Amino acid sequence: MPVARSRCVVLDGAVGHLIDVQADVSPGQVGFTLVGRADTALQEARDRCRMAVLNSDLAWPSTKRVTVLLAPADLPKRGSHLDLAIAIAVLAADGALDPEVLDGVVLIGELTLDGGLRPAVGVLPMVLAAVGRGAHTVIVPEPQTEEASLVPGVAVIGARSLGQVVALLSGEAVPTAAPVADRSATGVLSWRGSGRVEEVDLVDLAGMADARYAAEVAAAGGHHLLLMGPKGAGKTSLAERIPTILPDLDPEESLEATTLRSLVGALDATTGLVRRPPYAAPHHDASKAAIVGGGSGQVTPGELSRAHTGVLFLDEFPLFRLDVLEALRQPLESGDITIARRDEMVTLPARTLLVLAANPCPCGEYRVAAGQNRCTCRESVRRSYRSRLSGPLLDRVDITRHVEGLRPHERNDPLARPEPSSVVRARVTAARERQGRRYAGCGWRLNGHVPGPLLREEWPLTPTAATALDAWVYDGRLTGRGAVRVHRLAWTVADLAAVSAGHDPQEATAPPGPDELDVALRLRAGSPLLVATLAERAG
Repeated sequence: MPVARSRCVVLDGAVGHLIDVQADVSPGQVGFTLVGRADTALQEARDRCRMAVLNSDLAWPSTKRVTVLLAPADLPKRGSHLDLAIAIAVLAADGALDPEVLDGVVLIGELTLDGGLRPAVGVLPMVLAAVGRGAHTVIVPEPQTEEASLVPGVAVIGARSLGQVVALLSGEAVPTAAPVADRSATGVLSWRGSGRVEEVDLVDLAGMADARYAAEVAAAGGHHLLLMGPKGAGKTSLAERIPTILPDLDPEESLEATTLRSLVGALDATTGLVRRPPYAAPHHDASKAAIVGGGSGQVTPGELSRAHTGVLFLDEFPLFRLDVLEALRQPLESGDITIARRDEMVTLPARTLLVLAANPCPCGEYRVAAGQNRCTCRESVRRSYRSRLSGPLLDRVDITRHVEGLRPHERNDPLARPEPSSVVRARVTAARERQGRRYAGCGWRLNGHVPGPLLREEWPLTPTAATALDAWVYDGRLTGRGAVRVHRLAWTVADLAAVSAGHDPQEATAPPGPDELDVALRLRAGSPLLVATLAERAG
């Protein structure tokens, strides 16, 4: 009997590799040999597959030598989801199946001892990889049929057991089988906090004109934002509402966000592709692996990657461990995170809008305004607290806002009409559409993503504004990186001003001049803004 081949997929971070499962059943010393850099869970597949075949009333080659190769042999293989492909390859090599029916078929699923199937983590990126390599059919555990069907151009078959898969491949009547148990656990609490973002709106916030405008600029251009101020000033409330002013994800972003959710086993396939920007707000006690990715065994995405295309909010960020904060420096610059280990290197997307919030001191009562400071911290304590705000990390933050508490006239103003999130989201969407037209064909989506050299060459400031920005760098008030971020901010300010002034949506935004640069510098430095005048000037 020639070697039989089935196919499965293993994941290397967010990248899927198509694996040839080659099985040879021949006379010789009885045994089962699994080669091809299989991990512990895969080595245990020998017993799982043998008992699953026997308990499915199928014949296992108990008197022959079974050799299974997972090719390519130099790629590490992890995950019990290769069980089904291994069992089918052995059965085909032993003559129970025609090997030709396995051409173009990818098999995904863990086997139980009674021959049942169990779900796998990361089915969506596996199916994407399979389709990319020419697969026309994918067989998955029944509960994951909807998830696999999110990928167009492939026939998806859901099965409950090994016996059903063999019958499907053989063209025979499919036997009944017990339903596949879902891998999701049942929570002990009925309360769920995941809907918090959908329940809030900017209309709930009174005052805070400067901070609201800063959040709008951050959302429009993909700029990182730092909110500082005393406790109760509204920093967290504003940060939680930033996702509500972001537009829906485009098809490419939607597929990326859905794939990352599938990688961590948090995808609800019944809702289809993820359409709204994700939001993550980890606790300050989270480890570096939890934030940037890692973990034991297979590398899993951290909160930074789970918030890709959305918002990552670090509340009370000076309380985060220093190694966590420093680990954010590289991905904030590049938009991805590379995790290197002894025998593997995994790159995960991390293009997120980072929002940081911090009190000015441990007690949270320090205020700059005279007569309002109720801080009880010693100066040495405040200095130690501020020292946790790493200069290199803060240099990668585009916008700084000092948020003060509401004044009495702002809290009780009956004529105040705070804008709802839907109105602000319309302006942000229009500004992003301007950026999309400007960077069409360049691979960039937002101002905050464009590299500095390309920005200066292709989309410069006006000569007067460029001279003024250079003066800030020569005076030492801005680093080179800071100047690039101010340049990006100036373009976003110009895009929003054009939208607010009602300019033709198809008309290109004029290069940022001194007015836009002034607002960008104030956003960068945390200085007070005069945001109302900019739209008037643009008009």
